[in-house]
Amino acid sequence: MKKTSDSTLMPALLSGLAGAVALNVLHETVRRLRPEDAPRMDVLGMRGLRKLLAKADAPQPDEDTAYGLTVLGDVVSNGLYYSLVGAGDGALVRGVVLGVAAGIGGVMLPGPMGLGEAPSNRTPQTKAMTVAWYTVGGIVAGLVAQRFGKQQA
Repeated sequence: MKKTSDSTLMPALLSGLAGAVALNVLHETVRRLRPEDAPRMDVLGMRGLRKLLAKADAPQPDEDTAYGLTVLGDVVSNGLYYSLVGAGDGALVRGVVLGVAAGIGGVMLPGPMGLGEAPSNRTPQTKAMTVAWYTVGGIVAGLVAQRFGKQQA
């Protein structure tokens, strides 16, 4: 039984990482091309990081360090989230569902969490891009998971 777990864990983690990298590349590219309305999940991440550090009475990092930590945290957390896509039948559908759910959360949750709404919610285009980018991450994770599933068959 352990062998089965090991044989599905690595593909799930790699699929999740692929989805997270795709998501972050998309966010970073579009925010440079469309600064007026692109989602700024990096800003939300830095606000969240600063909030956590303040609660822990830890020193605040400079802007570059905060940005780097945020990007790293995004890749790790989104990679783990997208690894839920798993492998096998239905991976692509699970990827789409998880992506849409993450995108909706990215639009709806920052305000109630005290992180502000503008970075993911300032225009209808920003909202749509937020949901779309997370969905793309889920699709990439699902496609990679499917590929791993075909290799194992």
